Amino acid sequence: MDGRFEPVDVDVKRDLGLSVTFADGYVAWFEIGELRLNCPCATCRNLRDRDEDVWPRPGSPTPLRIAEAELHGAWGVRITWNDTHATGIYPFDELRRWSESRSPGPEPPGAGTAG
Repeated sequence: MDGRFEPVDVDVKRDLGLSVTFADGYVAWFEIGELRLNCPCATCRNLRDRDEDVWPRPGSPTPLRIAEAELHGAWGVRITWNDTHATGIYPFDELRRWSESRSPGPEPPGAGTAG
């Protein structure tokens, strides 16, 4: 695997989002709302293609929260949301490309603050 896309740390902040640190030191941070709205599963892609809301859906709990996150092999992370949606697998290479495409992207909580 290209080191640029090899994760060395995945940090889930259930109420805030997800950060992935890659082997080359690059840190990608994703806020919770943008992750849910950009879920890569077929159902969510289909909703977006029809210009329908991915989240919130009727009856969705608020606030949004990551209920569980688990590695999916060595290539991605699967997130289960507190609305029970759990079919989206976020590939690490796509997360890296997504993060790099933002200028500038959001920073992880606590970034740039003395410790």
